[in-house]
Formats: sequence, structure tokens, C-alpha cells
Amino acid sequence: MANDRIRILLVDDHAVVRNGVKLMLSSESDIAIEGEAGNAQDALRLLHEQEFDVALIDIAMPGKNGLELLRLMQAEKKRPAVLILSTYAEEVYAVRALKLGAAGYLTKDSPAATLIAAVRKAAAGGKYLTPALAEKLADLVGGTTPESSHEALSDRELEVMKMIAAGDSLVKIAETLHLSPNTVTTYRTRILQKMGMSSNAELTRYAIENGLLI
Repeated sequence: MANDRIRILLVDDHAVVRNGVKLMLSSESDIAIEGEAGNAQDALRLLHEQEFDVALIDIAMPGKNGLELLRLMQAEKKRPAVLILSTYAEEVYAVRALKLGAAGYLTKDSPAATLIAAVRKAAAGGKYLTPALAEKLADLVGGTTPESSHEALSDRELEVMKMIAAGDSLVKIAETLHLSPNTVTTYRTRILQKMGMSSNAELTRYAIENGLLI
């Protein structure tokens, strides 16, 4: 870390969220936001131009989502530690993010002290886990907790599933994710097969019961 300051790359498509995070971290003399991006493409460009110690990344973004960006960052030579900062509860994406190499997973309602502690731990090469997430990981490793149906889906399939469950049309999903309608239809078929369901209504009910909709 240059001059013992933790250099942060902040990636979120909402300026108000970025401003809030900056405010939370502004009182810490050892932490500095040195780059901001509203999408994965701009984040990767900044990563090639500057060096960062920690990247704070949202999941729901236009184009490539946060998990796709995390995967791309892991392939970079100068890769920062990545903390996911999301609106989605830990149950939805945390395990996926950690499997992809994230240093931690935080929800956007986390207090400033938690965010600061997570940033410092990630910068030092550690992983920041809440007690609940640590317990879930221990149960998964020990085989005491069965995986939920949606955990069998790929990252893109999960994204499509949530949009279907939220009532978005296949055409709207295709436009949002920059896919063809036929591709979205194929995803829907795969999702229903993997989850043992037969209708959008079943997907919606499952998503509500499992906290996948925000």
C-alpha cells in the first residue's frame, strides 16, 4: 500500500450510493477512494490505469454484473482484494462471491464501522465474514446444510431467474442483459428444469420465500 493508505476502487452504478460510501470512509486517514466507476467496463479500465488495494463492488449493475466483474478481476495481474457491497442479503450471493475469490460480502445497510473493518482486513490479505456467513460456510463444508435450489443455477441463470420472478418480460430481460430473446428463453427453460418447476408463478413464489427479491 502506497504511503500506508488503502487505495479503494468503488464500483456502483448509483452515484448516491458511491457518495454514501465515500462519506462513511472519509473520516479514516488510512483509507482513500482513488477511483470510481459505474459499470464493469469503466472499472476494468481504471484497474489497468491505476493500482488499488481494495475494490468495493456492487452486484446489480448494467451490462456485466458484480460477480462477472469479480471473475474478470481475478484474472488481472494487479488485482485488488474485492469486497462485495450489495443490497442483496448474504443468503443470495455471498457464498458464490467467496467461491469466486471475494475477500468478503457486505450488505449496503452495514454500519460504517463494519465497512471500515472489512476494508482494512481485506487490504491486509484476510477475509471478512459475518458470524452468520461463517456459520453457513462451516455447515456447507460439513455437509449439514443442503444447498437451496437456486444455488444450482449459474450466476447468469440466477440473474435471469430473479428478473422473471420480479415479473419482467423476456423482451425486457433481453434488453437489460444485452441478450437475444431466444437466449433468455433458453435460460428460462434451463432454470425451470434445474429447479424442478414448470411456471413463472412457481419461480416468483420461491424467490419471495427465499429472499431473492428486493
